[in-house]
Amino acid sequence: MKKQRMIPELVLSLQDGYTANKLLKDCIAGIIVGIIALPLSIALAIASGASPAVGLITAIFAGGTAALLGGSKTQISGPTGAFVVIVFGIIAKNGMAGLIMASFMAGIFIIIMGLARFGKLIKYIPLPIITGFTAGIAITIFIGQLNDFLGLGLKNLPAESLHKLAYLFNNIGGISWITVAMGAVALLIIVIVPKFQKILPGPLCAILICTVLNLVLPVKSVTLGDIFGTVNINISFSFGFFDFSLLPSLIVPALTIAFLASVESLLSAVVADSMTSTKHNPNMELIGQGCANIVSSLFGGLPATGAIARTSANIRSGGKTPVAALVHSVVILLLSLFLMPYAKYIPMTVFAAILIVVCYNMLNLKEIKKVLKTTPADIGLMVLTFALTVAFDLVVAILVCTSLSLLYQLFKRYVRKNTAAKEITTEGTKLKGSISYMNYDKLFDTSSGEALVLDMTDVIEIDATFTDFLIQKAEKKQVKIHNPSKKIQKQLAKHREFAYLAPEEK
Repeated sequence: MKKQRMIPELVLSLQDGYTANKLLKDCIAGIIVGIIALPLSIALAIASGASPAVGLITAIFAGGTAALLGGSKTQISGPTGAFVVIVFGIIAKNGMAGLIMASFMAGIFIIIMGLARFGKLIKYIPLPIITGFTAGIAITIFIGQLNDFLGLGLKNLPAESLHKLAYLFNNIGGISWITVAMGAVALLIIVIVPKFQKILPGPLCAILICTVLNLVLPVKSVTLGDIFGTVNINISFSFGFFDFSLLPSLIVPALTIAFLASVESLLSAVVADSMTSTKHNPNMELIGQGCANIVSSLFGGLPATGAIARTSANIRSGGKTPVAALVHSVVILLLSLFLMPYAKYIPMTVFAAILIVVCYNMLNLKEIKKVLKTTPADIGLMVLTFALTVAFDLVVAILVCTSLSLLYQLFKRYVRKNTAAKEITTEGTKLKGSISYMNYDKLFDTSSGEALVLDMTDVIEIDATFTDFLIQKAEKKQVKIHNPSKKIQKQLAKHREFAYLAPEEK
């Protein structure tokens, strides 16, 4: 397969007949996504233990840098929920100086990964692990929002999720019911209002309505200004604040950030490709994300990566090229400069409500259901990853579960002798052996849009990752499966896309 050139997608897009019509669509999409990203960036910064302005700085500088140097046409980058847990822990232990150092180091690691052409290694992380740790992060963030959503007003909460939950439970008597009511209203607005109008994003509607309610009601909920004072975005170069004495203790956190940024950005780019029928350059995308994290750290921002929800919104709004992502960053900058002094009136519970919705979306129940319909080994791997992420942290979960998954694959290959192979016949491709995330991409080009005709007579076992690949192909009517064994037939028939494989009732 021909190697992709290491040229930023922005350059390629501008060279490839960039028209006034594309510019108009990019500007409209950028404005819409910028408005969506503004409250999310503030909420994610607060959840991470940083000031609201830090989230805005991240969206502006990381989002703009990734657009300039990344390898995806429609990717929108910025702060995301995946980083909240690790960032909160770094700030709690080493302060913002530690976070800046860790983000800077992570950026270097990501660039090295891109230059070494590690972009395709995302295929070697099985779906159950990705689904498990994403769900685990979602639950961890949700626990972190309960203090503000319930109006408990607790200070110095434990960093560990289970300890934090126990601490919140022990102080549950301090609930502010006006705050809970305001948060519930915000949740309803975020969920319901977009169904009736598409002009303003749900989170922005919640902020506007709940802020007005909080101003006119006789009983007040705690606001952003009560906690942080007037929110001003002060942009300055922060290299002088780097504390190099922290470097040894930040290597593992930096590697964790690098891993998360790489995985999430590449997953987001794959989702974007499936929505637009395009093909991103994974190695150039890593270089762009690495540079984005370095620039974000230099201006005192959070770690950043491709954001699946904002990328999807960009595509649905008509974004065609990285120009839309650049416009999104400019919009956030302008809104931050002119509107942030008024942010002090926004109730804190609204930001908690915004992140609770983010948590629900991160859970990705569709993916969880897919895994639950596969093998016991995959289900166990997902559950274990989830449990370790919540009980300990992401590093422990990924190290343990990736190692277990690899050992299981080696056991199947060298002990059971279940090696995968393919044979090209006049009727299509005949697969043999055990097909998993470790080998399915070697059997055929997984990025190809061509239809597949697969004879699975001699297939012993398929895992969740390969099953997900088949489902994606089936949704586009690009795969036909012939002669599966009863075991494979039973497994695939659980998914509606392969219901035709189920034996007919007599």
